Amino acid sequence: MKILVLGDIMGPSGRNAIKKKLPKIISENKIDFSVINGENAADDGKGITKDIAEELFSLGIDVITSGNHIWDKQETTTFIETENRLLRPANLAQGSPGRGYGIFSSKNKKFKIGVVNLMGNVFMRKTDDVFKTAKEICKRIILKKNVDFLIIDFHGEITSEKMAIGHFFDGSSTCVVGTHTHIPTADTRILDRGTAYQTDIGMCGDYNSVIGMDKENSLKKFFKDKDAVQHFPSTGEGTLSGIIVDADNDTGLARKVSRLILGGNLKA
Repeated sequence: MKILVLGDIMGPSGRNAIKKKLPKIISENKIDFSVINGENAADDGKGITKDIAEELFSLGIDVITSGNHIWDKQETTTFIETENRLLRPANLAQGSPGRGYGIFSSKNKKFKIGVVNLMGNVFMRKTDDVFKTAKEICKRIILKKNVDFLIIDFHGEITSEKMAIGHFFDGSSTCVVGTHTHIPTADTRILDRGTAYQTDIGMCGDYNSVIGMDKENSLKKFFKDKDAVQHFPSTGEGTLSGIIVDADNDTGLARKVSRLILGGNLKA
């Protein structure tokens, strides 16, 4: 089983990179299931629209996860109710539209894949206790009982929360990836009990930027320049950043994990 997980799509640059490169990546690597974080996919880098989500699905993405920008486009609160392939963090307030996790089929329909979207509590918008939510989900989705493979996207600001969640799900999930900070970390590995892990898998967007936003305007913002305007995405050539997990069909755990960094300014 080959699983592709890609980091946050950052505006038009990230979407263009997906259009150009994703079908070939899926074909050449014989990808059976693909997940991407789409919470920054809109033209202004905030939120996702129905049209963008549908385009991503048409290109080969199986599930879209999200994070703190999920409600930045008003239309999302409506279409997320009927589109179960678009997830919002499971630990948002009870009664929030949409779903925080789901069970999906692989491209060949042979396997059931669970995908869970969680969001950190530190330096993020107010949410329910992510560790309590994670514990509850562990009871509902059991690897090799309810699902053949289990993917966790932890959308968080601080490394300690991400690493703790990784160790919590070690042995009970196929992979745990961190998203949100847009910079890929160098700790891609398989944990003690067989779960593939990376603290942050980076973004799909222009790295000649400040986490995907125009660098000149970002500098003006930091220096409190009166000419600074609202943040907007950088539009240079995008890099695709994420991981490919080779998982064991019998155990659902990872046999191999490798970083994917393709195109643009960032090099593996």
